[in-house]
Amino acid sequence: MNSQPRTRTRIKICGLTREADVDAAVAAGADAIGLVFYPPSPRHVDIDRAVRLARRLPPFVTPVGLFVNASSAEVGAVVDAIPNLLLQFHGDETPADCRHAGRPYLRAARMAPGLDLLDFAASFADAQALLLDTHVVGYGGGGKVFDWSLVPADLPCPVVLSGGLHAGNVGDGILQVRPWAVDVSTGVEAAKGIKDAAEMVRFCNAVREADQRRLEGSPAAV
Repeated sequence: MNSQPRTRTRIKICGLTREADVDAAVAAGADAIGLVFYPPSPRHVDIDRAVRLARRLPPFVTPVGLFVNASSAEVGAVVDAIPNLLLQFHGDETPADCRHAGRPYLRAARMAPGLDLLDFAASFADAQALLLDTHVVGYGGGGKVFDWSLVPADLPCPVVLSGGLHAGNVGDGILQVRPWAVDVSTGVEAAKGIKDAAEMVRFCNAVREADQRRLEGSPAAV
């Protein structure tokens, strides 16, 4: 679903708060790390800490800033501090809100009953991708999987699959949804905001195994 065949699903590990966890995520094979700028979250980091964490990233590993209904001034301050930040909007932001910073962005879609995902995608047509997450009360992930059959096959944009992923189920998600990338947070944690290095390795290995299974079933993949 949702993509042309390709050889590698990208991996984002979100909600990092410690230098050691950033290093472990990179070593495990993450393509991006998520920094949460939503104060109510137990994974929240301030700008100073986010800058220190982002500076540890090697080339081609992307820092992603997660915002929930933040003001343009708040987003702008973070963008100024971390110039290569990819933005992720996870609240009730309008298309104009997402475009205001003039930076590439991901738009989260909380998979609530009745959500017209095709219409949602059309509204955010300039998003780099839609990040599909489980609908929960309030904001942020709830560590639960949504019904992957709700993702239409003809979605006209890249998909980042999120919501309750861990090493035991991410392979099934990749084979069913065929996302551009997967996003994990609670599924690789020892505690809220504290990542487990071994679980990050297990998760990344499970993604690679699923990619291999997909390629073996798709001889035309490139």
